[in-house]
Parts: sequence; C-alpha cells; structure tokens
Amino acid sequence: MLVWTDKFKKIIDWVVERACIAIMAFLTVLVTYQVVTRYVFNSPSAVSEVLSRYMFVWLVLIGGAYVFGLREHMAITYVRDKFSPKIGILVDIFTEWTIAIFAFVVMWQGGFKASVRQMWQLDSTLEVPMGVIYSALPIAGVLILVYFVINQLKLIHQFQQLSVKG
Repeated sequence: MLVWTDKFKKIIDWVVERACIAIMAFLTVLVTYQVVTRYVFNSPSAVSEVLSRYMFVWLVLIGGAYVFGLREHMAITYVRDKFSPKIGILVDIFTEWTIAIFAFVVMWQGGFKASVRQMWQLDSTLEVPMGVIYSALPIAGVLILVYFVINQLKLIHQFQQLSVKG
C-alpha cells in the first residue's frame, strides 16, 4: 500500500542527504580557511566568517527537516511508552500534527513572508539579498510538511494494522 511513499521518501532523503553533505563539506573547508587566515596569516576573512554563519543556519534547518523525516528527532517518549501501542501511535500522530502546524505557520508562511520582505536588503559583506538567506526557513518548512504527510500515512497504516490484529 505504501510502496509509492517509500520510493518518494527515498528520493527526497537522497536529495536532502546530499545537500546536507555538500553544505557540511563546504562549511568544513570554509571554517578551515577562516582559521588559517586568522591565526597563520593574521588576516581574517570577513567573507568566510559571514558565509560560514549562514551555511550553518541552512545546515541546521535542512538537517532538522531531514531528521524529522527519519522520525529521529528529539522526543520525550515517556508518555507514549506508558500506553498501549495503539494509543502510542495516536500520541505520535498528535505530536507530528503539532510539529506540522508549527512548520506551516512559522517556517513556511512566516519564513516565506520574511524572505520576500528582505529581498531588497543586501548583506553588507556578501552583497546577497537577505531574503535568499532567510529562504532556508520556508524550504525547511516545506520539507517538514512533505515528511509529515509521509509519516502520517505510515502511522495511520500502522494503526489500522494494529486495529485489525485486535
């Protein structure tokens, strides 16, 4: 039943994994360059410092969406573990809905509005529109929402299987 969701999720996971790996690799090179220019040549690079800060923000947001998709995010499972498996799944569904509402309202809608409003403002060092930097929020929000739909379908399927078994 959920074969198409697994295939779709694998594609999204592959893309997001590669994006995070690329950002992390670039961030490692950038920070190494920053350390060398600061401490060896005594001439710190302002561009690498600012760019590494923005890359870290992107890594955290995109990585957070990826971890949500894997359902490996931090969760307090104490309450869920006190109930039967069926009720535990319902608690998981509620938890995911809460995160999805946050992702929709704050990250997607709020992030999109912030990105659009800041497209005119340039970063003083990189001369890149701040809206481009802020666009990590709606992108991560959309990823979380896509993962939410996939996770909900799987949780509902698990709940139905438990209901059939009795």
